[in-house]
Amino acid sequence: MGKKKVTTEGEAPKDKAVASNAAAKAPAAAAPAAATAVKAPSKRKKVEQGKVYVNASYNNTTITVTDMTGNVLVWASAGSLGFSGPKKATPFASSKVIAAIAEKIQNSGPHDISVIVKGIGSGRDSAIRSLITHGFNILSIKDATPVAHNGPRPPKVRRV
Repeated sequence: MGKKKVTTEGEAPKDKAVASNAAAKAPAAAAPAAATAVKAPSKRKKVEQGKVYVNASYNNTTITVTDMTGNVLVWASAGSLGFSGPKKATPFASSKVIAAIAEKIQNSGPHDISVIVKGIGSGRDSAIRSLITHGFNILSIKDATPVAHNGPRPPKVRRV
């Protein structure tokens, strides 16, 4: 494959083959570059209402923000913010995750939210409190923690 030869506009290529290729591609390459420079940055659409899913396990706290139809807008977890090991499941990590999500969606919304809490970790309550302190209007809070209804037979008692 060899080395790639990169030339700028003011620089003349040293190789004849490269010079002929650059001259042939110059008009075609200039048009898309101008079109991309004019292109406006994409903006997120404004969302008025949404749902916030708080999944608080013993090991981590994951928070997902969706619109009312379930399309994910943003998500974050304590692990994605850099917390490691047992620090991920702390109330402090949960409040930092909410702060990161609030920063991501401050312009696009939603600001009126329904909260669905799942799991039994220690970050449940602090996540809801942090949502309130970051200016979200909480319409409802639902607990969706799965509860076992006498499912399979438990393993026999271990004899030591």
